[in-house]
Amino acid sequence: MLNKPEMYWNNVLFADESKINIFGSDGRIMVRRRKNEELNPKNLVGTVKYGGGGVLVWGCMSASGLGNLVFIDGIMNHALYLNILRDNLKLSAQNLGIGNNFVFYQDNDPKHTALIVRLWCLYNCPQNLKTPP
Repeated sequence: MLNKPEMYWNNVLFADESKINIFGSDGRIMVRRRKNEELNPKNLVGTVKYGGGGVLVWGCMSASGLGNLVFIDGIMNHALYLNILRDNLKLSAQNLGIGNNFVFYQDNDPKHTALIVRLWCLYNCPQNLKTPP
């Protein structure tokens, strides 16, 4: 797969979604400090009730630049994901100069591998790059 010529990779359109938190991370945070300094003010991080919220975005990119960026309200499921692809994938490919000759790459998220999404990609994406399990 990695031994493809550069022209091949110039036509690959990578797509994914990401959550951007307003206040810090919602994952695990590692802190290094000396023993018995856990309550030292420089080692304390303030918190916001209920996390403060965040923004979910979908975007795509290729070797020639960035495609559309879509802000997502609420929880994304396969139906919303399919609507985003319908409205933005081909348009992004055309704006990036790839046209209809692009190779589509997405990860194995369950909403990406739903039957309706796979069928849409089969008929609307010239090629799909297989993702390892």
